[in-house]
Amino acid sequence: MHDIEPYFNWRHLYAAEEDEKSPFYGREYSEFEFSNTVYNYYIHPQWDEFGSRTLYLKVLYADYDQNYAIIEMIGEWNDAVENDIMELKREVIDQMIATGIYKFILITESVLNFHSSDTEYYEEWHDDIKEEGGWIVSIDMPEQTKYDFHRSHVDNYIRLMDIPNWRTYQPQHFFQLVDNQMLRLYGE
Repeated sequence: MHDIEPYFNWRHLYAAEEDEKSPFYGREYSEFEFSNTVYNYYIHPQWDEFGSRTLYLKVLYADYDQNYAIIEMIGEWNDAVENDIMELKREVIDQMIATGIYKFILITESVLNFHSSDTEYYEEWHDDIKEEGGWIVSIDMPEQTKYDFHRSHVDNYIRLMDIPNWRTYQPQHFFQLVDNQMLRLYGE
C-alpha cells in the first residue's frame, strides 16, 4: 500500500495545502517518512489524515466557482468502530460546505472495506447540500464495498458510479461528466 499515491496529474492545477480555503491548508509533506498505516501497512505520506485511523484522503481538486470538490480516498471506511463518517463530516466536509462546496466526487477505488453504523451523518451531509442542488457521488468503489454500502442504505445519500477512465479527464471535464449524469438521473 505504501506505493499507492494520491492521483497527482492535477497537482499543477490545484494543491490543497496551498488553498487558503482548504481544511489542509499549510500542511507539509514528506516524500520519504512513512508514518500512517492501514491494516498495519504503511501508506504513502501524501495522503491526508483527518481523524480516522483507517481512512485517509486527498483533495485532488476544488472549484469554488462551480462549487465542487474531487476527493480521493484510501483505506477502510469504518463507521461501526471508528465513526469515520463523523470525522470526515466534521473535520473536512463541514469546512468545505462553509466555503461554498456542495457537489462532492469521492474517488473510492482504494476503499477496501466498509463497516456501517447508522446513517445519521450521511443524512446530515445530504441535507446540508440539497438546498443548493448538491450531491455526493462515489466513483469506482470496489464491488465488495459497494455491497456493504447498499446493504446499509448509505447509497440513499451517496450515489455510486463507475467511471474507470476518470484519470483521462481534466478535473473540470470530469466534473461536467458526473454533473451531467446526476442531472439526467434526478432532473435538477
